[in-house]
Amino acid sequence: MLRTILHLDLDTFYVSVERMINSTLKEKPLLVGGITDRGVVAACSYETRSYGIHSGMSMKIAKELCPEAVVIKGNAGTYSKYSDMVTEIIKENVPVFEKSSIDEFYADLSGMDKFFGTYKYSLELRQKVISETGLPISFGLSGNKVVSKVATNEAKPNNQLKIDFGTEKPFLAPLSVKKIPMVGDKTYQTLRNLGVRYIKTIQDMPVDVMKGVLGANGLTIWKRANGIDNTPVIAFSERKSISTERTFDRDTIDIYKLRNLLIAMTENLSYQLRRGNKLTACIAVKIRYSDFNTYTKQHKIPYTSADHILIPKILEIFEKLYQKRLLIRLIGIRFSHLVGGNYQINLFDDSEKQLNLYQALDTIRIRYGDRSVIRAAAIGSKTIGRMQNPFNGQPPIVLAHRKQ
Repeated sequence: MLRTILHLDLDTFYVSVERMINSTLKEKPLLVGGITDRGVVAACSYETRSYGIHSGMSMKIAKELCPEAVVIKGNAGTYSKYSDMVTEIIKENVPVFEKSSIDEFYADLSGMDKFFGTYKYSLELRQKVISETGLPISFGLSGNKVVSKVATNEAKPNNQLKIDFGTEKPFLAPLSVKKIPMVGDKTYQTLRNLGVRYIKTIQDMPVDVMKGVLGANGLTIWKRANGIDNTPVIAFSERKSISTERTFDRDTIDIYKLRNLLIAMTENLSYQLRRGNKLTACIAVKIRYSDFNTYTKQHKIPYTSADHILIPKILEIFEKLYQKRLLIRLIGIRFSHLVGGNYQINLFDDSEKQLNLYQALDTIRIRYGDRSVIRAAAIGSKTIGRMQNPFNGQPPIVLAHRKQ
């Protein structure tokens, strides 16, 4: 049976939500992201793109390019609410769907042509999302995920595009190689240095040439350029790690501030582990200095999710890693090697009182929020906290203004 894959993408999602909340922002140039000079553009309206602005750009540069743009910090909870509304509509109307990010979805409609007609069904689903949420949404429909995603990007803004079976290569051929998912700035520059500008050039190249230049990634890019992709729509993807990091508005060497921030971050991630019934066996600390050199050090530990075990270990790694005594731009931690399970009492070091304390604290946090009860050292770390359980099967919410 031929596959039929639908890709849905909420157009300039953060911008659209802000305009839903405040109608005076419609048709105005709008930037969502970090509001300080260290901030990054998380989303930008179509009105700003003619100035050369794009997501991921420094907010300072974006404001210089378009001084009249309205800058909004954004709110993760609000975006989650609208994303969940769209998710519920899709969930109720398609047999299998994958939420790949807060504003992107894949749905496997294979076999539905016999009963409904997949293109007509996709149109009706898109109109349902628009009418019930007020948010603009585009879709691409084809035989695989890669071509559908490219089709969606070509359909924007607020439109749809169907690529019939057998027409994938002609559709992709005239497009820039940068349109291929997985081709970033570095790979794009490598291809341009080879004289490769359009996807058709890759289609005409022997696969061995691409493998020779880009290795295993070259094979993947060659397949995608030829419209070949057998990746399934996966309804749930188990997280292999959980992490958090903070970029400072001003580079710092304040050890007291850095230690307190690490304590706050570790405390919060430990709670997320327990909330998701997870344990970690590998922890890491990441430091980025003012010269942008980045260093990471990790350490394996017995499986745990307890603050009083993880915090000293994280601080110990930090002391070993931070040797240069240079100004720090960014700091982060990561827990990996995750497995399912609850924290078990240590017969020699812990007590039933310790376990009961964790249960009481977590109960308060579940009811009143992540920061309803925290260590004194974490009081100054205002941006620590999450809106939802990171192990609920949903993709993480990424906002560019998560600053400290």
